[in-house]
Amino acid sequence: MNNQKTSFFGKIDWLTITLWLALCLIGLFNIRAAVFNPELPNFFTLGTNYGKQSLYLVSAIILGVSILIIDAKFFSSASPIFYGITAVLLVIVLVVGRNVGGNQAWIDLGFFRLQPSEFAKLSTCLLLANFLSSQSNKAPTMQTLAMGAGIVLFPVFLVMLQPDTGSALAFFSLIFVFYREGYVNNELLIFGGLCILLFVLALLVNPWILILILALLIGLVMWNYRKRRKYIINLSILFAACAVFILCVDLVYEHVLQPHQRDRIDIILGKMEDPKGKGYNLNQSKIAIGSGQFLGKGYLQGTQTKYNFVPEQSTDFIFCTVGEEWGFVGSVTLLLIYLTLLLRIIHIAERQRSAFARIYAYGVASILFFHLFINIGMTIGIVPVIGIPLPFISYGGSSLWSFTILLFIMLKFDSNRKGVV
Repeated sequence: MNNQKTSFFGKIDWLTITLWLALCLIGLFNIRAAVFNPELPNFFTLGTNYGKQSLYLVSAIILGVSILIIDAKFFSSASPIFYGITAVLLVIVLVVGRNVGGNQAWIDLGFFRLQPSEFAKLSTCLLLANFLSSQSNKAPTMQTLAMGAGIVLFPVFLVMLQPDTGSALAFFSLIFVFYREGYVNNELLIFGGLCILLFVLALLVNPWILILILALLIGLVMWNYRKRRKYIINLSILFAACAVFILCVDLVYEHVLQPHQRDRIDIILGKMEDPKGKGYNLNQSKIAIGSGQFLGKGYLQGTQTKYNFVPEQSTDFIFCTVGEEWGFVGSVTLLLIYLTLLLRIIHIAERQRSAFARIYAYGVASILFFHLFINIGMTIGIVPVIGIPLPFISYGGSSLWSFTILLFIMLKFDSNRKGVV
């Protein structure tokens, strides 16, 4: 019996679990700092956010251990069921969900608010891995890509109805999974990056002037390849696609984006300055992070934190607390822990013997990277504020549980990599 236990635990990637636990504890201590009540200093006082987060962490540990005990095949075989359940929950939340901050994204269970979109990322990763692994012995085709994209876009559509743009955008990070499996090539990624650049430029420059500049640039390239008909045709198609895209930017900006989303984009691009109004959150966030300087003000000593200058500081803007109280050194340390975790996940993905486990692990890495980049990016003003949690750090049971389950299922697959998933 002892030999079996040693063999079982020996297969678990303990470095990843250590990094996960370190992030969870950093989150717990910083949530306590963000909403600290001197009259209720105990970590397990359930009347406070840090008390509730302590309970969420204990339950997350139980969830993690339970996942490591369950047969790995269960998660792959049950992936369509998980996907169906989260899809139903995404529909239910539109009917009976609680509206918070303009998003009807939570189901109020009395003692707990469930956010289905967090768990939808998990189920989408599982079903996508199931589907793509079933096609792993075949050459990548557009039909397979379209069906895989459909698996991703269906929950995106439901989440956008809430509307929760931040959570919806997180699903698009799974493009890295398609890239790793050969369904998306370098040219398509470059074109996607070009579209993002053109979107930004179209908001800053008159669309027709931008099209003229683009025509001149592509015209110069065409002249260089004037004897190659194939290149001329491809460049002409690229120019037409870019021109149509540029002209559609204004339509999307004016009629698709919500007013607060337009304002956030304008603030990031420098088209609007409203530090006491629409730009208040971002302005206070920068002040809090900058005031920490090199070593920080010390634990529970942050003035921006203590006097509630930054809204949502225990959730979306939790990184402000890290920056103010732990300074540059603490912020870099946190980022290094995240970087180590992401590199470890990629390492785990590449050593898998089954396509399902590899694809799923890349899904985990994609979701975590997106949340990390966007959350920290919005607190320092390089991306618009879209309101998504910092994995394992931000306050919230749905967030902590979903990311924990996401990670520990990968660890279970990895512990069973010499078997068949």
